[in-house]
Amino acid sequence: MLDRIDLHFEDHGWGFWALEEKASGALIGMCGLAKVSPTLPFAPAVEIGWRLSASRHGAGYAREAAERSLDFAFNTLKLDRIVSFTVPANSNSWGLMKRLGMNQIGEFDHPNLAEGHPLRHHVLYELRSSNGI
Repeated sequence: MLDRIDLHFEDHGWGFWALEEKASGALIGMCGLAKVSPTLPFAPAVEIGWRLSASRHGAGYAREAAERSLDFAFNTLKLDRIVSFTVPANSNSWGLMKRLGMNQIGEFDHPNLAEGHPLRHHVLYELRSSNGI
């Protein structure tokens, strides 16, 4: 995964950034932007995503980082659309997507996961620059 992140930065100059807690300096996760795989049914697109240490869930770090990532996407990169996706059971992630102003626009089966895999089915959200971010 780190190799993919590094390669994305080399190719595009942006990607997923490490998240560090200011008070402690501890690495607590990552958040950022990435071009989606061309095998996904909604490609081409740029996604926003995040992963945080379990001990940091619910503290607002993901939202703060996501808001800054969206600002970068719309105001620096001048993108007109950002997507995000997760499995339906991940209510923390799609809940944050909604709090960020994203709208659910569909569902899809992830082509990189085998038929019958419990994580294959995903919900898809998007945010357009015209939504005021």
